[in-house]
Amino acid sequence: MEQNMKNTLKPLSRLIVLITALAMVSAYFVPLWQILMWAPQYPEGLEMKIWINTLSGDVKIISALNHYIGMKHIEVTMFPEFKYMVYIVGFLIGFGLLTVLVNKRIFLWMYALLILSAGAAALIDFYVWGYDYGHNLDPTAPIVVPGMSYQPPLIGTKQLLNFTAFSGPDIGGWIFMISGLIVIGALLYEIRVSRKKVTL
Repeated sequence: MEQNMKNTLKPLSRLIVLITALAMVSAYFVPLWQILMWAPQYPEGLEMKIWINTLSGDVKIISALNHYIGMKHIEVTMFPEFKYMVYIVGFLIGFGLLTVLVNKRIFLWMYALLILSAGAAALIDFYVWGYDYGHNLDPTAPIVVPGMSYQPPLIGTKQLLNFTAFSGPDIGGWIFMISGLIVIGALLYEIRVSRKKVTL
């Protein structure tokens, strides 16, 4: 009985897991990532929003401009990730709720690991896409600059010819990042509490 109590989560940790799991539901309603671009001819800027299963914003304008320098047209169909992202996020939400119900510390470890793995996989996937998109250029494009590539920034700002491009989390992305940090905080709290009990 005492051993089972040691392996259960503190009420605060369970509340944190519940809140973070429910917060991830927002991914179905708000954009996760954003790419912004500015240039002298577009001082108001252009934006592309990446949602869980689609794109929005000035996608057609950005795609047309990019095609001039040999980049592929941007279309939803070029992102196979859109087909299964809804299920990955749903699994994370479900596992978070399961962690609350099962009330075992090992499930909090797995929940934290899943969130970190999903975040890392998303960044790696976006980098790979950006590398291919910016390097695999059409040699017959109207504008060809020898040796030039146009890989968009993974996170932050980058100069691409006369355009300044920015890439970073949008509302949904920030919610995921903050949720992940809070879950890690809860895990560290559980570890600290368990070590204090052992010391006593």
